[in-house]
Amino acid sequence: MAIQYALDQPFFLEDASIYTMNILLASIESPLPAHSHGSGCYEIHYIPAGYGTLQVHGRTYSLSPGTLYVTGPHVEHAQLPLYPDPMQEYCIYFRIVRSHKNPSPVLDAFCRRDFWLGGDDSGIYALLCRLFEELRERRMGYVLQAQLLLSQLILLLARSYEQPDALASPPAGRIPSNKNTLIIEECFLYEYSTLTLPNLANRLNLSQRQTQRLLKDYYGQTFQQKKKRAQLSAAVTLLQEDTLSITEIADRLGFSSPEHFANTFKKIFGISPSTYRKQHGRFSFP
Repeated sequence: MAIQYALDQPFFLEDASIYTMNILLASIESPLPAHSHGSGCYEIHYIPAGYGTLQVHGRTYSLSPGTLYVTGPHVEHAQLPLYPDPMQEYCIYFRIVRSHKNPSPVLDAFCRRDFWLGGDDSGIYALLCRLFEELRERRMGYVLQAQLLLSQLILLLARSYEQPDALASPPAGRIPSNKNTLIIEECFLYEYSTLTLPNLANRLNLSQRQTQRLLKDYYGQTFQQKKKRAQLSAAVTLLQEDTLSITEIADRLGFSSPEHFANTFKKIFGISPSTYRKQHGRFSFP
């Protein structure tokens, strides 16, 4: 069961408008395949209970109660729950739109990192509990209070990992609306097996040509390229589980046959799905 909120209006921190599109508390019961977010988009993740693994930049990290991590623009990440105690997760997904007109030490520090993982040394769990309490009870001024808590959350994280690294520049291209960003990313994350270009265009209220242009500008991929990437990211995740056969995985991913799946997988990764499964196996918590 998931608890989910969103804020209709942006709030302001230093030189930026911050659009909070998803505030979620959920139990991760099944693998989340590798996915990434667009320019200016960040996710803050906190694990209050349960166990799992996180894959980022080709490395695997153990997730356990108290783990805190941040994924920034274009950072591919996948999550696998570990049974019989799969992880719960607080996840806050937001987009930062900066003007760069004024000095912004907090946002400069926060945006320098595209990925960070650590522990909760600043009372962030208590802050998240307070945030969900405000959104649940909806008392007078709750939106303002939620915005203040989110600002404090960004500040605490910036203090945690401030480094003198150069700020990475986002890729050029048109920036879709906050609503469209969420629609695109959730469609490719959860509906990669059945999603079609006409269906996505209809949800975005755009023509198919406009949708293709938007995907190319914002993600650097066509619809078919992004769908195939989503399917194969899911394949890598599912092959590390031992609950489904390769035939069942091919069917779940939306391939026309196990042979089509195997040929596509081998073309991209250089080995067959069965060989990949033998080499990597299922993750287990140490």
